[in-house]
Amino acid sequence: MNLLSALVVAVIFGSGTFLLLQRDLTRVVVGIILISNAAVLFIISSGLLRGAAPIYPLEGGGLSGEGVADPLVQAMALTALIIGFALAALILVFIYRVYASQGTMDLEEIADSEMRDAQSLDRADDPEREEVPEEKQDGETDDPEEETRARR
Repeated sequence: MNLLSALVVAVIFGSGTFLLLQRDLTRVVVGIILISNAAVLFIISSGLLRGAAPIYPLEGGGLSGEGVADPLVQAMALTALIIGFALAALILVFIYRVYASQGTMDLEEIADSEMRDAQSLDRADDPEREEVPEEKQDGETDDPEEETRARR
């Protein structure tokens, strides 16, 4: 039974890792969810002990705890499931915002778009380029003498 559970955890973890390395953001989220579930299965399989529920004390085991399943493993698995669900929800919200702003979920296209935006900002902040205020671009000036010279 331990070998089977180890193989199942390994296959799910490997599938999650493969999906985590993909370019599409939805596959990345599915990979994170699979890795989280593999961790939960690993925690559960570490406490594989056939026994009764830990809440009700058994007559045969007495206070020694023999024949009772470990409650710590169950509590940790439940906590890991809740944290995994919250993480998946948060990442899905981030992916939605990225898709709304970029129009794509492909990581290479998003990286190219961010690179183009950064390059255009670098060009806009060129210190050698002379900045002309908006008032002077339209031909308007603050000095009335310059306006009369410009009209002549």
